[in-house]
Amino acid sequence: MFGSILIFIAVLSVLILVHELGHYLVARRAGIWVEEFGIGLPPRIIGKKIGETLYSINLLPFGGFVRLHGENTRDGVTKPKSAFINKSKKARISVIVAGVIMNFIFAIVAFSVIYSFSGIPKESDKVKIVGVAPESPAAQAGVNVDDIVKRVNGNDVGNTNKFVELIEENKGQEVVLTLEKDSKERDVKIYPRQDPPEGEGPIGVTITSTEIYYPPIWKRPFIGMYYGFREAIFWGGAVISGFVKIITELFSGITPKDLAGPVGIFAITSQAASFGVLAIINLFGILSVNLAILNILPFPALDGGRLLFIGIETIFGKRVVPRVEAAIHTAGMILLILALLAITAHDIQRISQAGGITQFIDSTLK
Repeated sequence: MFGSILIFIAVLSVLILVHELGHYLVARRAGIWVEEFGIGLPPRIIGKKIGETLYSINLLPFGGFVRLHGENTRDGVTKPKSAFINKSKKARISVIVAGVIMNFIFAIVAFSVIYSFSGIPKESDKVKIVGVAPESPAAQAGVNVDDIVKRVNGNDVGNTNKFVELIEENKGQEVVLTLEKDSKERDVKIYPRQDPPEGEGPIGVTITSTEIYYPPIWKRPFIGMYYGFREAIFWGGAVISGFVKIITELFSGITPKDLAGPVGIFAITSQAASFGVLAIINLFGILSVNLAILNILPFPALDGGRLLFIGIETIFGKRVVPRVEAAIHTAGMILLILALLAITAHDIQRISQAGGITQFIDSTLK
């Protein structure tokens, strides 16, 4: 359990630090005074000033933060030209979105590593059996995992759609499958069910026509980056759909079942850790996309909320009074903390109802 807690803290800290590093780098480039770049959250343990920036290590081991000069108001501004609040809209927007972009880039890199080591999926003309349900017609007929389906009743099968079509056409009738394994063919007779159990299909097999191939080592980072980008886009779409579903459910008075807070993320991290390093890296990518999209939402205290105020400034030609904007962001932060506490309480309730942390992990991942 202690090891899982350390991994959980490390995962969240890396993701937040990557986000804050984006703000830091672009702020420096825009000529904004970065007063402090902190690892962890205050109180401060140790700090060292390099140039005009204080680099600190703090007591609470969760992520980090960047403190910009004149970030919210003009109160206390001693260097007007280096204050965030006095910079152009373009500069402020660049600093704000930099964290989101860094999280998205980090996700691409994480997924690229996965593809580089685990191989690249490629569509083939072979239909492969990758799962056989116990006591199903396929199991009784002697169909095995890794068998290649060559023909169904003498009809060539080159893709999964063709296989499904031929099986569906012959429900309740005898079907002859021609299977290949180790370059040897054999025929088996099988009877597709009219009303199969949920999730099994007429004969009880899981199939794929996707193969994994490994490009030359020097090509893998480039091909991995391409597929990593596609994976990040895929998860981005999935996260957006998830947020839309959650918001719809909330407005309908329904408690979202798929919503997980720190306790839920800890459960998922613990499970990923049991599968090894690549599983943790994959989780890094998924959570990084989540963090990027969460931060771009137009809600006070989030990056998207700050962009919203710049949009208002652009439309009306006048910015919201800085103190008012700062107060709104503070209120937004309070609401976010309350929401986080509510989600955490919900996770704890689910643990209690599930009968323990192990059962909760299983239910969370279903």
